[in-house]
Amino acid sequence: MIDHARDLVSVREATERLLTAAAKMDNASVAEPSRLPGWSRGHVLAHLARNADALVNVLGGRPMYVSATARDADIERDAPRPLDVQLTDVRESAARFQGTGATPADWSRTVELRNGVTDAAARVPFRRWVEVELHHVDLGIGYELEDLPAEFVEREIDFLAERFSGHPDVPPTRLTDGTRAWSTGREGGVPEVTVRGSGPELLGWLAGRRDGAGLTVEGGALPSLPPL
Repeated sequence: MIDHARDLVSVREATERLLTAAAKMDNASVAEPSRLPGWSRGHVLAHLARNADALVNVLGGRPMYVSATARDADIERDAPRPLDVQLTDVRESAARFQGTGATPADWSRTVELRNGVTDAAARVPFRRWVEVELHHVDLGIGYELEDLPAEFVEREIDFLAERFSGHPDVPPTRLTDGTRAWSTGREGGVPEVTVRGSGPELLGWLAGRRDGAGLTVEGGALPSLPPL
């Protein structure tokens, strides 16, 4: 059962970790490339701020973004800002999200995100947690997948394995870190491929942050995953 209140605490803690780490940068390093192709670190910080406001919209029953074009334009507009402005925006938008999360609501209701995707309102804090943790890694400032909380790693592997389940372009695949196992890919009988590795390596591959070189594969080649 999803505990949205507990996830909101995790989001707040992850945000503080990110802000503390990002505060050690300077204006020049904010303008440098992040680990995301085509995005500077400023783009990542701008996206985090606008995503918090977008999820406030989701919880309020409004469209997540006015449009995909407007979303991209807002990120491009905000990316060049100085570090202090970026951090203030991330902090203040995060506080708005936390304030919305603290408002009494029916957390069992269904909400709509981007591109017609729907989910339980109670899962929105976890979705925000994903944004904060993975984009902290994307900043490339010393926070790696191995630094992620163990609970987060397991839950995000759960989430991504479920996301790719039934996908016709992904063969039936078994994932294991040696202790836990997950199934993903199109429905079938016995998994065609078994992928083994540490939790961070599995997560990095599933989330498109690593190429899978740290994994071992049995039964065939490492599957190609569609973009998230």
